[in-house]
Amino acid sequence: MQTGNKPCTTLIYQPPSYVQRLQLEQMFGRQAPVEVELGSGDGGFLAQWAALHPETNFIGVERLLGRLRKLDKKGLRAGLTNLRLLRIEAGYCLTWLLPPSSIQALHVYFPDPWPKRRHWKNRLVNAHFVQAAAAALVPGGRVYFRTDSPDYLSQIQTVFGASADFVPDQTPAELAAVVTDFEKDFRARGVEIHYAAYRRVGFGLAVVTATASAP
Repeated sequence: MQTGNKPCTTLIYQPPSYVQRLQLEQMFGRQAPVEVELGSGDGGFLAQWAALHPETNFIGVERLLGRLRKLDKKGLRAGLTNLRLLRIEAGYCLTWLLPPSSIQALHVYFPDPWPKRRHWKNRLVNAHFVQAAAAALVPGGRVYFRTDSPDYLSQIQTVFGASADFVPDQTPAELAAVVTDFEKDFRARGVEIHYAAYRRVGFGLAVVTATASAP
């Protein structure tokens, strides 16, 4: 990524290390609140939301390079200087790359539902996700979810309901009005969309105890 007076040629960010925490101010060249979308897909949501909030920095996390490049093009066309993109697995980024108590909001929209019960262990949102989210968020920070899967919604409600670090919250109308590409398709087919939101409480840092290997 180019900075200074040179034109920006890509929003895809290459961190100096994938085993150390991101330096957010260095990443954006300014200090500002940071929101993260875990699993950005083609970027239908994030490009719109970042354009509406130039005062906030946004990180889009996506494992698939083709999708990330589509979001990169959208962001560049829109001149979004407050957007950076990371190609990495969402759970790893949340657990190992985001600095403690640094994120204002996490957005998780239509994650892979892994519909077969024997595959539920592969879902992004589980007890470890809750712990890692509590560690990354500032006190009062939010996690926002959307899913078309009632089973996944139930799992989200169960794991967050078991945590003393979060209380239920509401998705603001302004946020709900910005729809993802998946959401447009689901709505066109009459599929019900489920929303969930949680607010980080307390001032102590959550400690992530689960282990993970570097990609």
